[in-house]
Amino acid sequence: MVVAAAFTLMFVGFAAAYSFAAFFGAFQAEFGASRGDVALVFSMAAFLWFLTGAPGGVLADRFGARRVALAGVACLAAALGLAAVSGSVAALYVTYSVGIGIGVGLVYVPSVGAVQPWFGANRAAASGIAVAGIGAGNIAGPLLAAWWIGLFGWRGAYVALAILVLVLGMTAALALKERSTGERKNSKGLGLREALVTGPFWLLYLSLTLSCIGLFVPMVHLGAYAQDLGYSDAQGVTLVSLIGLGSLLGRFTVGPFADRLGRSRSLAAMYAGLGAMLLVWWAAGAWWLLALFAVVFGICYGAYVALLPTIVMDLYGPRAVSGITGCLYTGAGLGTLVGPWLAGAAYDALGAYDLPIFAGAACSFLAAAVVVLMIRNEKTQVLHRG
Repeated sequence: MVVAAAFTLMFVGFAAAYSFAAFFGAFQAEFGASRGDVALVFSMAAFLWFLTGAPGGVLADRFGARRVALAGVACLAAALGLAAVSGSVAALYVTYSVGIGIGVGLVYVPSVGAVQPWFGANRAAASGIAVAGIGAGNIAGPLLAAWWIGLFGWRGAYVALAILVLVLGMTAALALKERSTGERKNSKGLGLREALVTGPFWLLYLSLTLSCIGLFVPMVHLGAYAQDLGYSDAQGVTLVSLIGLGSLLGRFTVGPFADRLGRSRSLAAMYAGLGAMLLVWWAAGAWWLLALFAVVFGICYGAYVALLPTIVMDLYGPRAVSGITGCLYTGAGLGTLVGPWLAGAAYDALGAYDLPIFAGAACSFLAAAVVVLMIRNEKTQVLHRG
């Protein structure tokens, strides 16, 4: 039950967020905005959902994931409804960016944190199934949005998305089963303040910041990149959805292997895979090669998102797993804030995406190196749990 509820919550949250790729061209045409300005709408939203994950996780540890997730769903639906009546890119910053950012933050971290205490040996597999909702949302969001834009226009499409999020999200949040307050307070492990002074926390934090500089660039710009090569709008949106398909595969398939081979080692491998795939993107011209990049990139992305909370659980125990995970995701927010925005600004200035793609690849490889350093340090450090 908890895995199914978490899957659905993450599906609606990230379908709302990743549908942005389908609206990119409509915003440029409607408001006469540059790619950098339009990309900043998504970058701000992603930064805020990672930033909000920290207080969202702390609130979930204290009051329960169900209450926090209900508030998150309400924010998501309100953001989409208000975006439908926005009259400028600046208004989208206030409506879409803020509302989606807060909403996803209040849904994502509490949901994924709620899964962890229910599983032991197969925790990565269970977590992978739950966060597969993100991949499913990444597939469905852009495709549904493109379909509804064709039927209702971009404003009507946002209204339809708001209704979908409200109905499915509220149902899933009410079904989210969690440990009792007493069980949460008496759980073993480190508290948030204790975790913040450990070396592995900050190494994970750095790795997330570095990896997310390049991670969300194709989420925002791959569709426009494909159109620059002469492919249709539908082909561009399909590429973004293929990232979601790969993400779905990664969350389902990598977890069981990581449970056996080592979760931290698997995380380093996924970071390196992201860097390698970004180089493939730079070299690709044929649509089939872009599609291959999108699927494999998505596999690496989906796997690492599934692995992170399980590594937090391994290191620090269940006592404050949501709060610690949320604080780590503020690092991802910093990378996401600058990555897609600077990629758009680079395109506006240089007329090409070469520089941001290379920069994203380099940061991904550095993230892998940071995790390798953490693994080596783990052999000499003793983590005391309460």
